[in-house]
Amino acid sequence: MRPTLHERWKRWQHGLVQSLLLYHGREDHATVRVLLLACIGTVGMPLYYVIWQHFFPQEYESLSLRLLGILLCALGLFARQFSRQMLNLYLLVALGYIFPFFFTFMFLMNHASGVWGESLLIGLVVLFHFDTGLALRAYVAGTALACIAASALGAGDMLTSRQVLQQVPIHWFTIAVLSVAKISRHVLAQEKLAGMGAGLATVAHELRTPLTSVDANVRGLLRMMADAQGHAHSPEDRLTIIDALARIQFEVRHMNHMIDLFLLSATAVRQKLHPVETVSMETVVEAVLRRYPFSSTKQQKMVRLEVRRNFQFAGQTELAVVVLLNLLRNALRAVQRAGKGRVRIIVDGAHQPPRLLFIDTGCGIPAQQMPLIFRRFYSHPPHNGAGIGLALCQEIMDAWAAKIRCVSRESAYAVFVLEFPQSPAIAR
Repeated sequence: MRPTLHERWKRWQHGLVQSLLLYHGREDHATVRVLLLACIGTVGMPLYYVIWQHFFPQEYESLSLRLLGILLCALGLFARQFSRQMLNLYLLVALGYIFPFFFTFMFLMNHASGVWGESLLIGLVVLFHFDTGLALRAYVAGTALACIAASALGAGDMLTSRQVLQQVPIHWFTIAVLSVAKISRHVLAQEKLAGMGAGLATVAHELRTPLTSVDANVRGLLRMMADAQGHAHSPEDRLTIIDALARIQFEVRHMNHMIDLFLLSATAVRQKLHPVETVSMETVVEAVLRRYPFSSTKQQKMVRLEVRRNFQFAGQTELAVVVLLNLLRNALRAVQRAGKGRVRIIVDGAHQPPRLLFIDTGCGIPAQQMPLIFRRFYSHPPHNGAGIGLALCQEIMDAWAAKIRCVSRESAYAVFVLEFPQSPAIAR
């Protein structure tokens, strides 16, 4: 089946974005923007001279000013060879000349025509996508020089005309909006960095504890080996060694599990979440229980699976594993924090709609925290993970037209209810 026009367009967009990202990865961000704008300017300057001179003639046109603009744009094609200081100087001169000076001068000399009014506004939008301080310096210097040049050529009366003055508040409003938008982008970037930092902190915390345990067990074994040189190990020593090796094996399994869970969650964030297969709930729950690295037989016995009636749902097996691993991990943590309790997993296909219940009788969730638990980057208690797990679970369930909710009582229990559509329809 041939791809539709929309699919080909999306594919082309994706390819272009990936190419730009690859290019940005090899070059400095400012250098990339200079190169792209230099290419556009080198072509656009002569092209629009032809358009405004021959196809849609304007009152005033200047070949010499355009040639100077072409020269400045052509210099930008060699931005890779510029030092940082030289690049900043080039940006100030080139941006100041092309956007505020050239566009303002042509706007004034063409008696505030609509064509040049719109061109000037677009130029300001491009200008203030650069650093605000640099853009303001270029704007003030370029506009002042344009006004002086226009006055020297006899167009000074345009500076106080109604057509020009009414553009000033529009330009200032545009500059203000763009500056605020850049602040918002900066805040968003900081939030992303904070999210990455929280994720990395979680990884570090989750792996440091088992690594510390492994290190302690290895040091203990080394001491026992040193003490027992030339002597046979007693039965007690052998039992101690076996126990230490078992703990090391568990910690390694636990670290591998945590890495798997982080990788699964990271993959789930990027991949399409819509259902592509029919999944058996009992099968996926049993797979999760086999996969989870319980710290001991005692902890494993805390978890009980009850299948009232199995059911199937439209989803993805790996994503279902992500959801259930997150819920099981949270439930066992709640039991551990409370120092009491058990975990029950109930597969209830007889209920309408079919549902899965995750019940723990651990520490529960405070009432004031309940509205926040599915919010991304929120975790309770604070610093207890990156706050991505439950938010991701909800996103996955939403993609499957399923629901997840929580009923809890502090210091008593927490029940996560996962309800699935009765008649799954898989969209391929």
